[in-house]
Amino acid sequence: MKTRKKIVRIGVLVAVAAIIVWTFVFLYRKSQPVVTVYEIVSPEVTDLEKTTVATGKVEPRDEVLIKPQISGIISEVYKEAGQSVKQNEVIAKVKVIPELGTLNSAESRVRLAEINAGQAETDFARVKKLYEEQLISREEYEKSEVGVKQAREELQTAKDNLEIVKEGITKSNASFSSTLIRSTIDGLILDVPIKVGNSVIMSNTFNDGTTIATVANMNDLIFRGNVDETEVGRIHEGMPVKLTIGALQGMTFEANLEYISPKGVEENGANQFEIKAALSAPDSVQIRSGYSANAEIVLERAHQTLALPERTIEFSGDSTFVYVLTDSLPEQKFERRPIQVGMSDGIRIAVKSGLSAQEKVRGSKK
Repeated sequence: MKTRKKIVRIGVLVAVAAIIVWTFVFLYRKSQPVVTVYEIVSPEVTDLEKTTVATGKVEPRDEVLIKPQISGIISEVYKEAGQSVKQNEVIAKVKVIPELGTLNSAESRVRLAEINAGQAETDFARVKKLYEEQLISREEYEKSEVGVKQAREELQTAKDNLEIVKEGITKSNASFSSTLIRSTIDGLILDVPIKVGNSVIMSNTFNDGTTIATVANMNDLIFRGNVDETEVGRIHEGMPVKLTIGALQGMTFEANLEYISPKGVEENGANQFEIKAALSAPDSVQIRSGYSANAEIVLERAHQTLALPERTIEFSGDSTFVYVLTDSLPEQKFERRPIQVGMSDGIRIAVKSGLSAQEKVRGSKK
């Protein structure tokens, strides 16, 4: 019984002693200053670029709308979207539907010309016989000959006019038929919005006319996009542009900025200025009209400059500072030093003076 009490007493004393020791250790550690350890960053010599990105689309420089020179009904379609076409190659054919009043007028003109021509032939035959018998002068004969020739020509003109009204073409000029709709350029057909049986009308003062096809030269492409007003003042014609096209992953294309709109357009509360850049693409790559693209424009460039991560810089008013490492043992020590900085790419910033490549600076806390 005494032994058990003795053991309990010893255990209590040991526990009290342990608590006392732990308390002293805790208070000692609490009283020690906290040592903050920082990441150490070395400046590097590198190239910096400040860029802006414009979003837009790739499209042909010019899209030509092929329109008919005559109104009628589409009777044949020879081409479809996606096919190549040469200049003067036939895309479609139009069947003329004559207007009743015009048709009646043309038929009446033919009948009248036939009557006049018949009378002229009769008169000329009579005059010719008299001339051969030397009963009239040569002058009268020649006048009659001119008259019959004019009557013949008027009859042929009336017949041709009737053919044009009915068919849109004359037999003598079949190769120049306005019923055959031809491409005006070499290129790729982007769209054929008509079908056989559709009515079409020619372009006139009051109507733009029906579009038979849209043709474009796909070897002359441009990027068309928008730049925010905060950066439009820093770009100019002739600047190089790097294009990335969403549909062509892993590929970049060179372009040259050739147009900046003098007038902005408000979009979502911000003024946007249209830009155009001429695109250079190898023949082996097929680029379709309307592909979405991003254009990266280099606004400023620094070649082989000393640079630091922007997070290591302290900005104070118009001044900039870094904390230069002066000692690392037994603990890190730093010196606050003013420096001059240059351009920034948003991640790194150029150091113009105040720091050497061999020195190290304070970064983030570890």
